[in-house]
Amino acid sequence: MTSRIFFAAERGALKCTVRILRGGERLDTIAADQYGDSQYWWVIASATGIGWCLQVPPGTSIRIPLSLGEALKFLGR
Repeated sequence: MTSRIFFAAERGALKCTVRILRGGERLDTIAADQYGDSQYWWVIASATGIGWCLQVPPGTSIRIPLSLGEALKFLGR
């Protein structure tokens, strides 16, 4: 189901910003900064196609959907 977010990001239907993770960064803290809630870390993981892990190695390129609401629409929420 979350693959819908990945494919939307891949084809440009979901606008994302791309960034390279630095040492010590985690998806949950990025989600808290971006969306105001760390529980949405999985949206970033889904858009990036990295599965269900919070800690990703430094140097990994990630996609951060610009709008949480738009990302969730691809799941029918």
